[in-house]
This record gives sequence, structure tokens and C-alpha cells, in this order.
Amino acid sequence: MSENQPKKTTDREYYLFAFRIIGDFGATIAVPVVIFVLIGQYLDGKYDKGPWFTVLAFIVASLLTAKIVHKKAVKYGAEYEKLDKKQ
Repeated sequence: MSENQPKKTTDREYYLFAFRIIGDFGATIAVPVVIFVLIGQYLDGKYDKGPWFTVLAFIVASLLTAKIVHKKAVKYGAEYEKLDKKQ
């Protein structure tokens, strides 16, 4: 193999990339929802407003998560293109 040719991408690299995406997206989705809902439940208990703070906190967490996931998807898409060009 010539030194000028790029190294071929292996299946292992694709699998590791996929697992990294799964872990990153999983944490990105779970962490804000759990934190915001716990804050919402605390505020519901403190102000005795029913589930309104919890619902509002879930909506805010969902919107925040959607924005973060979109940014990460664009970043991972570009990274995948680089990985795929090696092949």
C-alpha cells in the first residue's frame, strides 16, 4: 500500500462510532429530562400547584434536548462523512 493512499476504514471503527453516538445521545436525552423534572416536582411540592411545574419543566427539557441533539447530529454527520471518505 502506498503512503499517499488513506488508510481504509474498518468495520470496528464504524461500530465504535455508532456506540459513541448512542451513548452521547442517550445521555443528552436523559440528563436534562431527569434534572428538569426533579426540579419541577420540587417546585410542585413547594408551591402546591399540582403537576404544572413538572409538565413545564418536561417541555423545557424536551426543547433544550431537541436543540442539543440537532447540533450533535450535524457534528456526527460531518464526522461520519470524514470516516466514510477513508474507505
